[in-house]
Amino acid sequence: MSGRATLEARDLVHDYEGERALGGFSMTIPAGARVALVGANGAGKSTLLLALSGALRPERGSVLLDGEALRYDTEGLRRFRTAVQLVVQDPDDQLFAPTVAEDVSFGPMNLGCSPSDITERVTSALAALDITALADRPIHALSHGQKQRVALAGSIAMRPRVLLLDEPTSGLDASGKALLLAALERLREGGAALVLTTHDTDLACAWADELVVVHAGRCLAHGPPAEALLQPAVRATPGIGLPVALAIGLALREAGVLAAGDPLPTSTEAALAALRSGLARLE
Repeated sequence: MSGRATLEARDLVHDYEGERALGGFSMTIPAGARVALVGANGAGKSTLLLALSGALRPERGSVLLDGEALRYDTEGLRRFRTAVQLVVQDPDDQLFAPTVAEDVSFGPMNLGCSPSDITERVTSALAALDITALADRPIHALSHGQKQRVALAGSIAMRPRVLLLDEPTSGLDASGKALLLAALERLREGGAALVLTTHDTDLACAWADELVVVHAGRCLAHGPPAEALLQPAVRATPGIGLPVALAIGLALREAGVLAAGDPLPTSTEAALAALRSGLARLE
């Protein structure tokens, strides 16, 4: 398993104590894609990531990597997890080694990498998230945001083909968020697919190539961010806010500043550019 990968969920069904968490969920994540999963609390986003990572075996349905169904025996999971990595929402559930460098090196060591390769992977992953100075720091001495970056560094060091992230920007300040997104982009440029869950529809709209709206364990909408978020079923669903950029774009279109055929902005920068361009035409 090397190179680029396509991850697929087919009709995933799973219940927790009689409550349906996934209700026949299907989606395909192509190589190199940036996919954001949005939805209210309890919609099934985290359960979906657990199933896609192999950490949870759904009651029905299949997870496939490059068309090959995931096998849940020891060897099947080991091979799958060399390609697909999950970063959980709470870093305390993922970090366990005494120091930062030891934790980040754990995955490459299990892959059987040479000592020099392990050192290079750890050094590169720490630098990507601007935490090189934390290499020898005990895990218990880190802040929550630092722990989040260490958990991500551990996954980056594995050089995954698909990286799944559950609310990766929660608890991060603006600079930490920018570093994280830059590190993810470098990984994507190397061919990896990226999937993240978030309640931040502004982030999802600006970052993702494809947006999946999850509701009651099913895919409510799927497509380019503006297209997915503006579907009537999504607008009528509680807990899914309209991104500021889209709200500005709709207001500009309604006022005649933005032509009906012009694309709606999906980022703050694009919204400001549309506003300036529209105002310039009116002068």
